[in-house]
Amino acid sequence: MNIDEAIECLKENGYKTTGKRKDILTYFNEVDGYRTAKDLIQHLEETYDGISFDTVYRNLHLYNEVGILETTELNGEKHFRMNCTHHHHHHFICKDCGKTKEIEVCPMNEVKKSLKNYMIEDHKFEIYGLCPKCQTA
Repeated sequence: MNIDEAIECLKENGYKTTGKRKDILTYFNEVDGYRTAKDLIQHLEETYDGISFDTVYRNLHLYNEVGILETTELNGEKHFRMNCTHHHHHHFICKDCGKTKEIEVCPMNEVKKSLKNYMIEDHKFEIYGLCPKCQTA
């Protein structure tokens, strides 16, 4: 999802696009991988002195709820990234830097065989470890 698609998504769901909301979208559009609310706050404090945690968390959860951001949990903390809606894929996620690498393989075909009488509504497949850069650091 790009910034224009995200802004359109907000409008379609009845939300205004404020300067802070655009800056949040720009941040996630420019960073590679998952980022925490703390990462976002540190970035926004350069422009918005004294920005509140409540404002940041409220917008992060709004963006997740309407499908702009996707989330994962790393080291007991929620991390966010711009939603990848262009094609179905999964991620390898670096536990140190949060960068992601797409995994094109989906294990659901095998899983569906063992859950024949179950209705699967959604799934998420993530692999965690260290990227090559973090391994050498």
